Amino acid sequence: MFDIGFAELLLIGVVGLLVVGPEQLPGAVRTVLAWINRFRRSFDQIRTEVRRELHNDEIMQKLKAESQQLEQQVRDTTQSVEREMKALGNEASDSLRTASTTIDPTSSPPAGALTDAGTAEGDDDTPPKTA
Repeated sequence: MFDIGFAELLLIGVVGLLVVGPEQLPGAVRTVLAWINRFRRSFDQIRTEVRRELHNDEIMQKLKAESQQLEQQVRDTTQSVEREMKALGNEASDSLRTASTTIDPTSSPPAGALTDAGTAEGDDDTPPKTA
């Protein structure tokens, strides 16, 4: 990190011994180490928060892109279903129109159709009645 060798540490120790004194040097070293540890912890927390935020931003961007894709798929599916329903509605109305024009309510029922008595015309052996 700082690239400090043994000679530099020895020089710092001698200067600290001369400035602080031999009696207060251990307490001063503890205080300096405590401050260094606090600084490291704070720096690590900041680094962790930044990484977490960057990761959250990345995840949010991915989620946004996926939600846009899903919305587009839903729109496409809805449009295709609406087209199919419209096509089926047109086919049904066309078939009803053609069926209503081909059926003539005044014509006689086709052979083999059930009469009011529940028997099919032409099923019995009796000849039809003529008046």
